[in-house]
Amino acid sequence: MKKLFALAILASLSKTMVAQDTSATRNDREQRKLERRQKINTIARQEEEGILVYNKQSIFGLMLRTDGYGIFYELGKMRTTRKTTTYDLELTEIKDPKEEKLPNGGFSFGNPYVYGKINNFYQLKLGVGQQYILGDKGNKNGVAVSALYNGGLSLGFLRPYYIQVEDVYGNIQTIKYSQDTSLFLNGYIHGGGGLGKGWGEMKFRPGVYAKTGLRFDYGRFNEVVSALEVGISAEAYAQKIPIMLYQKERQLFFQGYITLEFGRRK
Repeated sequence: MKKLFALAILASLSKTMVAQDTSATRNDREQRKLERRQKINTIARQEEEGILVYNKQSIFGLMLRTDGYGIFYELGKMRTTRKTTTYDLELTEIKDPKEEKLPNGGFSFGNPYVYGKINNFYQLKLGVGQQYILGDKGNKNGVAVSALYNGGLSLGFLRPYYIQVEDVYGNIQTIKYSQDTSLFLNGYIHGGGGLGKGWGEMKFRPGVYAKTGLRFDYGRFNEVVSALEVGISAEAYAQKIPIMLYQKERQLFFQGYITLEFGRRK
């Protein structure tokens, strides 16, 4: 009889513990649902109010500069509601202000060329920086304004510039400046040498860069980046960069830029 009584007590305790565990699990599920609902409501309210809140953003851009053009990619990780750490990759080309593209020299269908140009100058930039939100959108149809600055390495590459010229014997040659300076400057030029020449002869020029600007994000939804950025940048290289004949070779380059940007936030 005592054994039956003990078994009944144990069964009752087990049911009570199972009920308590079930109740606790149910309460945990309800709490998680409530937290998710609150998070969704908070995000919806922030989006209505034009507040940019995200974990990371990926941005691509097309850049027009006062001395050239380029493309870039930016990965941003939000640290606070105002500050985002950015990691940047840029590919740009610097052109000399005196460059003037001319048509081919005769009735042939040669490529246009730049007289006196001896090198194309490309830059691959790797940098880190910060984006600071100066003002949120105010509402989802507004414009968010951010200040940005970044800097890092600028890996410069000089590619010899080729042209097609006709020598005194009537033969057409594709040459660069260092091969025959007289023919390069005074020969009958048929046109540029084309994009396929000089890639295997590039020379490396290391440097550094710094950039600062303002970003105007006019995207309707927080998860989509649609922005315009304007600013200034500077680059410094360890050696002087020869781009054009009879022009001063520089180590320092300053430029203004404007960028059209698009991307995603998560």
